[in-house]
Amino acid sequence: MAAVVIPACTSALLLDIEGTTTPITFVKDILFPYIKEHLEDYLSTHWEEDECKQDVHLLKKQIEEDMRQNRACPFHAVDQTVHTDEEKAIREVVDNVLWQMAADRKSTALKQFQGHMWRSAYASGRIKGEIYQDVTPSIRRWRDHGLKIFIYSSGSVEAQKLLFAHSVEGDVLDLFDGHFDTTIGAKVDAKSYERMAERMGCPAEEITFLTDVTREAKAAQDAGVQVVLVVRPGNTELTDEERAHYDIIASFEQLQVAGRV
Repeated sequence: MAAVVIPACTSALLLDIEGTTTPITFVKDILFPYIKEHLEDYLSTHWEEDECKQDVHLLKKQIEEDMRQNRACPFHAVDQTVHTDEEKAIREVVDNVLWQMAADRKSTALKQFQGHMWRSAYASGRIKGEIYQDVTPSIRRWRDHGLKIFIYSSGSVEAQKLLFAHSVEGDVLDLFDGHFDTTIGAKVDAKSYERMAERMGCPAEEITFLTDVTREAKAAQDAGVQVVLVVRPGNTELTDEERAHYDIIASFEQLQVAGRV
């Protein structure tokens, strides 16, 4: 696969995580199973803490919003104040979280709660964030060329920072100039990329987005952002039409900056 040269006008790179900087298997085989296996114990341990109460409140608000939008959701209301039976209340939160995960929901409430669970796992050393070997050397090279580097993931900003602060290569958080999650908008909504460009302080056409998801790529392009698709092992296969439409790389090493190679 040939090198891809991004435009000389590019001032910032926006990176997806899952399937782009980090193997999909890390999320599917390590992060998500950790939540499922330790969910009930975590809630029982932290149930009376303010942070946990806030997380449960947000999960409840998500159910209420789903009901207003006539979306499928668990029939019960998750609320610590409804039940005197703590065990039953915890069970309802467990059911809700597992249901959202099974449905592959990207709700902010779910992502925030997961991020708090992962924080304790990273801190204890039970989990280390996986990143492809070509990622950090390439980011350092891009930064040497004056580019700013941002992350945009459906995982919460906190979860993103945890992954890179507790990575297999140590703490590499200093490589990034900022982080975005779904609180700025859905990754398949062009408006999200317009908002990010405003936050970054640069025009959309000066941003290049690296992702493995074509629906995200289309939304970014609709906002005027440059796009490069990343093909990693285990990522969804691209169609011939998609391969013809997008610039594609299999490694960050293949991404060069015009006039700054």
